[in-house]
Amino acid sequence: MAVGTEGTLVRLVRDEGPWVLASLVRSTGSLQVAEDAVQDAVVRALEVWPVRGLPAQPRAWLTLTARRRAIDLLRREVRRSGKEADSRVLADLERPDLPDASVIADDLLRLIFTVCHPSIAVDVQVALALRTLCGLDTAEIARAMLVSEAAMAKRLTRGRRKIADAGIPYRTPSEADLPARVAGVASTIYVVFTQGHDAVVDDAPERVALCDQAIRLARLTMDLLPDDPSITGLLALLLLQDSRRRTRLDPRGGVVLLCDQDRSQWDRARIADGMSLLGQALRATPTTPDPYVVQAAIAACHAVAPTWAETNWDAIVSWYDVLVAVHDTPVAWLNRAVALSERDGPAAGLSALDTLARRDSRELDGFAPYHGARGQLLLELGRHGEAAAELRRALDQPLPAAVERHLLCQLERCRDRRSGPQP
Repeated sequence: MAVGTEGTLVRLVRDEGPWVLASLVRSTGSLQVAEDAVQDAVVRALEVWPVRGLPAQPRAWLTLTARRRAIDLLRREVRRSGKEADSRVLADLERPDLPDASVIADDLLRLIFTVCHPSIAVDVQVALALRTLCGLDTAEIARAMLVSEAAMAKRLTRGRRKIADAGIPYRTPSEADLPARVAGVASTIYVVFTQGHDAVVDDAPERVALCDQAIRLARLTMDLLPDDPSITGLLALLLLQDSRRRTRLDPRGGVVLLCDQDRSQWDRARIADGMSLLGQALRATPTTPDPYVVQAAIAACHAVAPTWAETNWDAIVSWYDVLVAVHDTPVAWLNRAVALSERDGPAAGLSALDTLARRDSRELDGFAPYHGARGQLLLELGRHGEAAAELRRALDQPLPAAVERHLLCQLERCRDRRSGPQP
């Protein structure tokens, strides 16, 4: 089989790597041994395939190579520790045949639930997901997550040790536990996506690439759980949100608000894919709304609007009413208030924000999006002094550079102006 470019080979081994790793974790009982063996197999593939050509079955080639390496690692550990090797593990690794596709799929699903176990800290879950399910190396994950490589290595080691020491089972949860565990998997994938989505305004390629990795993870999970509407809705949401990626910055790196984005540059293929998945998820949740499905429906309202002026704000506010009923969080209420301001005017939006502040003052104090939104509404109402105070509170928080520049421009509009008439 012909060999493509180096980038094509890297993508191929990364696509196949999680399947090989999942099978090897089951065989060895050790995430660390399996990871080391697969990594060695990947390195070997990138050395051999450009010279000899692609094997007819790349996954089988990687699996057998990784198995041989795992045997070497386990035997080395036996010599080092003086402990007797587990004969059953070695016998399983030395088998010449490969498990069928359904067994491998089950292995991968078990691996997803293992690395996204609720007893593991979220930042460690994200790191493990990027390492084991996306095939990123430690340096790539460190750059994407804005930490040193040494710190990321410790985080990954901590996660592997937690799995081993706490005896986190390598298995699919029971039917009773499955909904809660799927929610945890979806949450981890969404955290990966938001890390990349928020980074678009920082012009950080490694972090922006996390959006692609999250979409890849969501597709992989949906392939394994095709009837789960939460995962289907999550993938729809990610595709619809990511469809606007190219239009979120101007040529100078400044933030372009949704109302000013060039909709002709939105990724129509991703929108079509997202809309199809959304329809599937909505049909699966006719009476019990799912938060990801509802958020995807809100994103769809923006995606189908030909212009900002033609946005169906009635529908968006209605969807937010559903969202806060099933996902009662300050962020959901904040976004509803912003939508309300577009439908009913800035005074209505400000009133909703003030109501929210009375309910969730502790969570919102120092929350930059809240202060930024409130500052914008006050500015629209001509209350420039109050608007400036809110914008300064937002600017006191750590912000991406492009967002900071945008808020500074808004603050400049407030300077040297007196507060307008009170509504």
